[in-house]
Amino acid sequence: MAQKPSIPKGTRDFSPVEMARRNYIFDTIKDVFKRYGYQPIETPAMEYLSSLMGKYGEEGDKLLFKILNSGDFLSKVSPELLQNLNSNKITSKISEKGLRYDLTVPFARFVVQHQNEITFPFKRYQIQPVWRADRPQKGRYREFYQCDVDVIGSNSLLNEAELVQIIDEVFNRLKIGAVVKINNRKVLAGIAEIIGEADRITDITVAIDKLDKIGLEKVNMELAEKGVSKEAIDKLQPILHLSGNNTEKLSTLKNTLAQSETGLKGIEELDTFFNYIDSVKINTNVELDLTLARGLNYYTGAIIEVKAIDAEIGSICGGGRYDDLTGIFGLPGVSGVGVSFGAERIYDILTQSNSFPADALESTKLLFINFGEKEEKYCLDILSEVRKNGINAEIYPDRAKVKKQMNYANRKEIPFVVLAGESEMAQNKVTLKNMVTGEQQLVSSQELIKILSE
Repeated sequence: MAQKPSIPKGTRDFSPVEMARRNYIFDTIKDVFKRYGYQPIETPAMEYLSSLMGKYGEEGDKLLFKILNSGDFLSKVSPELLQNLNSNKITSKISEKGLRYDLTVPFARFVVQHQNEITFPFKRYQIQPVWRADRPQKGRYREFYQCDVDVIGSNSLLNEAELVQIIDEVFNRLKIGAVVKINNRKVLAGIAEIIGEADRITDITVAIDKLDKIGLEKVNMELAEKGVSKEAIDKLQPILHLSGNNTEKLSTLKNTLAQSETGLKGIEELDTFFNYIDSVKINTNVELDLTLARGLNYYTGAIIEVKAIDAEIGSICGGGRYDDLTGIFGLPGVSGVGVSFGAERIYDILTQSNSFPADALESTKLLFINFGEKEEKYCLDILSEVRKNGINAEIYPDRAKVKKQMNYANRKEIPFVVLAGESEMAQNKVTLKNMVTGEQQLVSSQELIKILSE
């Protein structure tokens, strides 16, 4: 017996119903992006590893899917190197490309490569799959789509505020309750300075970013294991327990970071950002959260993360400002900021809450029942007119029993069917049946189009 085919763990097939739901999400997000003046681009699934490596931190580099070189990929590997079993050195010889880990680094590469063809500030959105060699689990996949929106070539904090407006509008349209958490990498750097561990900013941010997942005690243990002194860890505790509203938190931080120029700059940026947010009056709650310390190396200013209020599923959107990203590709001094919507997790939330609108699942609205050769020809003319008027319609391709054709309509959840036999043809009309209510009515082709267009 042949083995049943399967797909790799962490990947999925999508049925027509699932695709309809996913397209509802993508179309909603895309419409908001366009509303704010962002334009679409696409980049290849694979990039050179030289473009990807070192951009996501040590942990991120380990999650890159690497692609074997074409042809005899071992031809450049010496026998000695093979015998040493050094996977990193061997990989550099046999693989020069990898699947993209996210859409931000390829975007930075795109900007540098096409800098003479685009207009700055450049506002782009991109909806494509990315790949991570992660351990599959609930809400975490090896292949998944990201919906990115970025603006590059502007230092204005108005961009951060606009991104939060976009977040607010997207989740309001999708009817997902969410909270936006905001921090600033400069504030984190200032904290590292005042506790006497300025050179360990990466270790500190990677550890405290796990606070919600592993708890304060384990974060402190991880900091100690990384070599952060006990005195510095003790100084960090009041900051991790910071409370109050956004204004109160900023006021406390101004006093705490008074001796750090970098930290005060971060507080100034947060202050400006919250003033913008107060002006645009969004519905989603925005909270200053000092434990938000995404470990990606390229964030230099604002850090943004969105969590669903009624679902335990992790971040559903996140991003931040990356002043130095294009510099690594040879174009220094171009600041950018962006966020990425997690389409897979958004899909899971809407599925769990049964919140997809009914019309999002509708593909075919009308099915013509096929009674025979004459009836088929009669229906084809009407079918053509129906489609020209923007109504999704199809005709059953075989002259099968009516019960079978009706079952087909039911299984595909087609809400209307047309029956046109000798009686209808003699009157130059059709019988329209509502598959939900069972109601039937004799109508002309124009009346049919009018009813289905309402």
